[in-house]
Amino acid sequence: MQKLNRTTANKTIKHPIKVMQFGGGNFLRAFCDWMFDTLNKTTDFNGSVAVIKPTERGDYSALKEQEGLFHVALDGFEKGQLISEITLVESVNLIIQPYTHWEAYLKLAEQPELRFIVSNTTEAGIKFSEEDKKSDSPPKEFPAKLTAWLYHRFNYFKGEKNKGCILLPCELIENNGDVLKETVLEYAKHWNLETAFISWVKENNYFCSTLVDRIVSGYPEARASEIIKQTGFNDNLLVAGEYYHSWIIKGNAIVQKELPFSQTNLNVQFVDSLSTYREMKVRILNGAHTSLVPVGYLASIKTVKDSMGDALVSNHIKQILSQEIKPTLTNHFKTLEIDAFIDAVLDRFKNPTLQHYLIDISLNSTSKFQARLLPAFKEYIALEGTFPKRIAFSLSCLLLFYKGHFNNQTIVIKDDAEILAIFKTEWDKVDQGEQTVLNLVKILLSNEKIVGEDLTTIEGLVETITNNINNIEALGVKESLKNL
Repeated sequence: MQKLNRTTANKTIKHPIKVMQFGGGNFLRAFCDWMFDTLNKTTDFNGSVAVIKPTERGDYSALKEQEGLFHVALDGFEKGQLISEITLVESVNLIIQPYTHWEAYLKLAEQPELRFIVSNTTEAGIKFSEEDKKSDSPPKEFPAKLTAWLYHRFNYFKGEKNKGCILLPCELIENNGDVLKETVLEYAKHWNLETAFISWVKENNYFCSTLVDRIVSGYPEARASEIIKQTGFNDNLLVAGEYYHSWIIKGNAIVQKELPFSQTNLNVQFVDSLSTYREMKVRILNGAHTSLVPVGYLASIKTVKDSMGDALVSNHIKQILSQEIKPTLTNHFKTLEIDAFIDAVLDRFKNPTLQHYLIDISLNSTSKFQARLLPAFKEYIALEGTFPKRIAFSLSCLLLFYKGHFNNQTIVIKDDAEILAIFKTEWDKVDQGEQTVLNLVKILLSNEKIVGEDLTTIEGLVETITNNINNIEALGVKESLKNL
């Protein structure tokens, strides 16, 4: 098999760079880059993507070696028909690691055609830090890097109105466009940047809140050889996902005109408000994921599909959706609408072609709990007068998951270093006999960085989670689920 690059694939034509993308992980490649590739192939969009590494570790070497090319394998059902397609995505043509090539990153701001900025830095990615300085090259946080880039563009083009950008953040936080804009403006103030720049950011850049939806499972180990044989290329960045996709964008007429999605078959909607769409998706689809990950993983299950094949684990997720999350949505949606979406999500989780590894979607699970499950958790209490026991069980598994080992197996956890340090300190005290599990639970549930707010005030929650953890360690996840 041939190595995949633009010479071997005979894809030497590159479009002008119109998109700067923070992140080059599986989701963005199988979602945004796939969409921009579709725009290039079916409309006159004529734009390519420059991928920026938002963190210090790594440099997307595999993406560089393949000169931005990779295949996306999509499978699923649409209108009762099984769909399976493999696409060679050609839209990426530049990769920059700003920690080693800061000047090249800033130089990109001088590209006149560059108009769109996409990001997916997880729920923890859009935040402000006073430690980030204007002189840093680069500053740590993504919005700080973005502010420095926009400031360079503002100065290079002398504040030209038409050199502003359209920003499309994909982070799963409410009103992500507004939050990103406010964070950029906070950095501008923190760095004492000119009033003219602040006005340019506000008036000539469009921060569009968006909502994204596609399950992307990553490299399809089980059928990679079959796909490689079919394509004729060794592709280390081959990524699999479901055919279903949805991108809902809160954007005005200018944004809609410049992104010609209406000329394609892509499921992209431009709307005036995201709130109803977001609430349904985050609580049901993403809430199901976040509920499932620690439960399934501690039950020695590796993938979402296999989790749904386990009667106890799948029933746990079904009960969370239908009995604990559904009641928090009935004031905003019709029962039939909620039930239909729950059924669709469970069907998507059962997709036989997806190998969606639980460990891969465990990234930053603490902030995901806060964004995806905590609102429904609190609303359920307001409605029922007691906390939802199954979400509490998933939270128990999450606290145990962050111990970093279970049943003599190491768990590779990825989260903010401060979060990991808190868990290590408290679990080490338990292991060394310096504190009880009850004390650990009190400490963790009172820490806003871990769970969003002090949850120890909820009657019976500390004791329930303590009992859950003790039972799971003694009996295992599945026996503990039977007791629910």
